[in-house]
Amino acid sequence: MPTTKMILLRTLQLLVVCYVIICIAVYFFQERLIFFPEKLDAAHRFSFDRPFAEVTIPSGKDRLHGLYFRADSAKGLVFYLHGNAGSVDSWGAVGSTYNHLQWDVFILDYPGYGKSTGTISSKNQLLGSVQAAYDEMKKRYPEDRIVVLGYSVGTGPAAWLASVNHPKGLILQAPYYSMKDLMRHRFPVLPTFLLKYDFETNNYLERCPMPVTLFHGDRDEVIY
Repeated sequence: MPTTKMILLRTLQLLVVCYVIICIAVYFFQERLIFFPEKLDAAHRFSFDRPFAEVTIPSGKDRLHGLYFRADSAKGLVFYLHGNAGSVDSWGAVGSTYNHLQWDVFILDYPGYGKSTGTISSKNQLLGSVQAAYDEMKKRYPEDRIVVLGYSVGTGPAAWLASVNHPKGLILQAPYYSMKDLMRHRFPVLPTFLLKYDFETNNYLERCPMPVTLFHGDRDEVIY
């Protein structure tokens, strides 16, 4: 008959095995935990209250897609990086908001979102896609007329983009200090070295000489 000590030892072994399995699953399937893309058919027709153009941009093996909204007498361009869910079909309404403020808007869908091909597979691939789209917009606007704007998960890539380029300004809506910090807060039992998408917003901002504007509320249930 098993002793209490043996039962506790076996229970501990089982817990360790379960913990290791969870860590392995988090590492290999974290894209499904972080990103929730809405995939759109290539023939999908958008419907917005303002004129817009669809833009396709090559990035490695992927072809990125985004929406471009023009304003009358525009002051410049808002380069918009949206949150972790949906697509430009659900985010496109922000185009009207900034057009009314006399800013053109470009909203990018990350790989695997909307009509963008591929899938998000690494931090470098995602940041490379963001840079490719920004380079395309630089063909249309000088950098001193571009404002980079990131929302939620998009704030990390937005801060990185601003730190390695020279936009006129950076706006972060519902930003996080860093993805590792967010992971510690939401999943304190998991080691942060599992995180492949360690966007270090705090460090990126130290390298941003342009004006930075932060917007955050105290009722955000995802980003504290």
